[in-house]
Amino acid sequence: MEQSKGFIEVFKIFQNKDAYFDEITNERSNRLMLKQLVIVCVFTFIYGVVMGSYHSFLQSVSAGIKVTMLFVCAIVICFPSFFIIQQVLGSRMPVRQMIMIVMSGLVLISTIIVSFVPIVIFFQVTGGNYHFLQLLHVAVFVFAGFFGLRLMVEALKYACETKAIYPEIGVKVFKVWVIILAFVSIQLSWNLRPFLCEKNETFKVFRKHEGNFYTAIVYSIQQLTKEEPVKTKYSPVYIEEDTAYPKSEPIDSMVLQNK
Repeated sequence: MEQSKGFIEVFKIFQNKDAYFDEITNERSNRLMLKQLVIVCVFTFIYGVVMGSYHSFLQSVSAGIKVTMLFVCAIVICFPSFFIIQQVLGSRMPVRQMIMIVMSGLVLISTIIVSFVPIVIFFQVTGGNYHFLQLLHVAVFVFAGFFGLRLMVEALKYACETKAIYPEIGVKVFKVWVIILAFVSIQLSWNLRPFLCEKNETFKVFRKHEGNFYTAIVYSIQQLTKEEPVKTKYSPVYIEEDTAYPKSEPIDSMVLQNK
C-alpha cells in the first residue's frame, strides 16, 4: 500500500512547483528517482507494445523493448555533456538533483504517450494504414516531448530564481542541449527501427541502415496525399499491360499465309 502511494506521489509533485523542487532536494530523492525510472520503463514498454501490435505479437514485444531502450539510452548518452557543461557554467546543483529533474521530464513524457494508447488502438482497429500510423506516432512523441522538456526548463528556472543554485545562462544552454537530445533520439530511433511494420512484411528485429528519419517522414506524407490511379481500358496503365505481349494474328490471315 505504501509503495502504491509512493508511485502516486511521483505524479503529485507536478501539481506544485515548490513541493516539486523540495521533493527533489530531500533525503528521499534517491528512492523517488528509482520509482520514476520504473514508471518510465513501464509506460514506454506499454506504448511500444501497442505500437508493434499493428503487425504481430513478436513485433509488439520487440517494439516495447526498443521504445524503452530509446528513452533510457538517449538520456545515458546525452546527460554527461549536460552535467559537465552546467558545472563549468557555475552550477551548484548536485548530480542527483539534475538527474531528478531530467527523470521528471521523462515521467511526464511517458505518461502523456501512454495516455494516447486508446487513440492509437482506435485508429489501428478502424483501418488506419501504415503511413498514417507512422505519422501519428511521431506526432504523439513530439507532443509529449514538448511538455516534458518544458517541465525541465521550468524546474531549472525555479532553481535559478528561487534557490539561487543554478546560473541563469545554464537555462539558455539547457535549451541548446534539448536540441542535441532531440537529434540523438531521432538518430537512435532510426537505428533501432522498425518499431512499426507493414502487415505484409516479415518480422525483423532491425532493418538495414539506409536513408534517414526525415526522408521517411516525407515519404509517408507523400503516400498519404497521393491519389491512387483508376484503371480503365483507356488509361496508360491498362494499355501498357495490354500491349506487354505481341498480339497474335487472326486465324484467317494465318491460314492464307500458309497457303
